[in-house]
Amino acid sequence: MNYLEHTLAELACDIPGATRVFHHYKLDFCCGGKVKLGEAIVGRAFSGEQICADLAAVAQQPADERDWRESGIGELIEHILTRYHAIHRIQLPELIRLAKRVEHVHGERQDCPKGLSSHLALMLDELEQHMQKEEQILFPLLQAGQYAVAAGPIQVMQLEHEEHGDNLQTMERLTDNITPPPFACVTWRALYTGLNQLREDLMAHIHLENNVLFPAVAMAQEVKG
Repeated sequence: MNYLEHTLAELACDIPGATRVFHHYKLDFCCGGKVKLGEAIVGRAFSGEQICADLAAVAQQPADERDWRESGIGELIEHILTRYHAIHRIQLPELIRLAKRVEHVHGERQDCPKGLSSHLALMLDELEQHMQKEEQILFPLLQAGQYAVAAGPIQVMQLEHEEHGDNLQTMERLTDNITPPPFACVTWRALYTGLNQLREDLMAHIHLENNVLFPAVAMAQEVKG
């Protein structure tokens, strides 16, 4: 299999564990999932042979992740609600609290992530509005089988996913790619551990919708005619 000729979304869906490889190499498989791997790595500090070897290695391991393409639309929606919507609502308020603490205590340091708490508050507000649109409009339409009517809301969600991706990039810029400085205190390190988890969860959330749920809806609409 020539991994370089496949899109990041295809590889993320087809190879259990591929998302871990993409996180390691800082590749956007959610919002940027339509890009072929070979194109995505142009100008990067690693070779195609290197990342392909890593993908081949994880492809040989037993699958420890469920292939959600094999589930029904309703089941996938329930998973998104419990695994991601509910978790984001727990993650972000705590991260905002930790960020405020770090900025208050270490605000005079040059490497302090100044503005991080305000940015996380913005992320929470935008993500909450996004999730409510899904919970109150999009998901009920999909669960009722009204796939054609859902086409408009899906386009809106995809555009907002791009904005969430931009917000993650800003978060990374404010935190030196979520890298704590030497001798960072326990609170600072806990904050960055939480930010890494948020990044992984939000990217997985967007990936499931962009690359699994929405294509499943399009296929269901074709079958329904």
